[in-house]
Amino acid sequence: MNRDQMIDTVENFVGIWDIIIIGGGATGLGTAVEAASRGYKTLLVEQHDFSKGTSSRSTKLIHGGIRYLQQGNISLVLEALHERGMLIQNAPHLVHNQTFIVPTYDWWRGPFYGVGMKVYDLMAGKLGLCPSRILSREETLAEIPTLEPKGLRGGVKYCDGQFDDSRLAINLAQTIVDLGSTPINYMKVMGFLKSNKMISGVRAKDMESGKEYELNGKVVINATGIFTDTILKMDNPAAKEIITMSQGVHLIFDKEFLPGDSAIMVPHTADGRVLFAVPWHNKVVVGTTETPVKEAILEPCAFEEEIDFILNHAAKYLTKDPTRKDVLSVFAGIRPLVNLGGSKETAAISRDHFLLVSECGLITITGGKWTTYRKMAEDTIDQAVLIAGLEERQSITKNMRIHGWLKNIDASEALHYYGSDAIAIKKLTESQPSLGDKLHERLPFIKAEVTWAVREEMARTVEDVLARRTRALLLDAKASMEMAPETAKLIAVELDYDRDWENEQVSAYKELAKNYLPA
Repeated sequence: MNRDQMIDTVENFVGIWDIIIIGGGATGLGTAVEAASRGYKTLLVEQHDFSKGTSSRSTKLIHGGIRYLQQGNISLVLEALHERGMLIQNAPHLVHNQTFIVPTYDWWRGPFYGVGMKVYDLMAGKLGLCPSRILSREETLAEIPTLEPKGLRGGVKYCDGQFDDSRLAINLAQTIVDLGSTPINYMKVMGFLKSNKMISGVRAKDMESGKEYELNGKVVINATGIFTDTILKMDNPAAKEIITMSQGVHLIFDKEFLPGDSAIMVPHTADGRVLFAVPWHNKVVVGTTETPVKEAILEPCAFEEEIDFILNHAAKYLTKDPTRKDVLSVFAGIRPLVNLGGSKETAAISRDHFLLVSECGLITITGGKWTTYRKMAEDTIDQAVLIAGLEERQSITKNMRIHGWLKNIDASEALHYYGSDAIAIKKLTESQPSLGDKLHERLPFIKAEVTWAVREEMARTVEDVLARRTRALLLDAKASMEMAPETAKLIAVELDYDRDWENEQVSAYKELAKNYLPA
């Protein structure tokens, strides 16, 4: 997957694209995979890097949604559990089974959640991961030794899915290319082309070269997440806003706070959220919050009260109370929630996805979550086929392997999340042994991953590599800042950039990474 080749494809393309998709997050990438897999000529454009926004800032879970079951949204849970099962089959190198423990400190909660989890198991059917069961106090502490023992009565054990979000996004982009279609990052839509008042394409600007393109398409899909309303108003300045935004924050701690393999799930916090503490890349992710925000921005920052909220709640359930000094990284993501009824309580707004077709033929897909991205994409392309008058073709993505698919992986291998691509990365280190050197003593990433990211994954900047191709920024922000100079040097070699570019990149990255450290 090479950006220069993608640009060449666009410049030499003759005719009209069947489908143009705006947005390179989970929804846009999934929609492009769906379209390309049906044989439609598909172009995806993203204003920044793939999964730059919300899609790289999730809780790292592929789950049915215990909370939605509590809310009575049975259809969403059923759909999510079904999609969870298929995704584990289609991307086993990135999505795996994760054991969760719900600790119970009140006598009635154990049986209550035990029954709830049995319902969860039944709804998953043949795609279930493991049967849930009620644990004694002793069994619960054996699973999670660092769990607060005072008042603990027992727990409920169940299974859900865990994954690496931005790595899946990159593999989806590679799948689009494997299928013969074209994803391009750093290509911003500046406006629409129209014919007889109907949208007939987009005007887009290459953010690297500054060159502008007029790209004709039979149908255009708006899959821009928190920027949905911006694109809707680009089509029609009088369009009604449909997105309410909610910020979720996560903190990263050392593995000592949760040394086992099991995760903790607290079903109900003070703000109505579910709180998770989940093992991830040999660290622990703890979150999340539900804070209303008004501005759609690419780099949201955690509010001080959000950090305090998570620290205080984590202290209630862990024997060692985490402090700000223990936080290795803090990251924030903004959720696009569809709000057609004017509700101000973001925790109560549905997480279902939503399809909209404007008078000018713009298709908008928004809402939803990572777990259901494939079903969202299927529904969207079904609609696009009707709008564009394309030949109808059946979806094949339910059982389609995603790029990198590898069934039998060794999770202890540092490169396991590359799946089948790990072989090629190892060959890089064999041909050039220095590329096998680690970029930092506290993190597992090696130099070859930077080279691979630029050559095969369309990484263009230090941030692309350290935030999304590897997860260094999220796992240890300080360490990632120390990795920046060597990372910039490796990228510069591949893209033929000079020392000034390296210095600018390092400076910009360190400025950005400061926001991932608590005050």
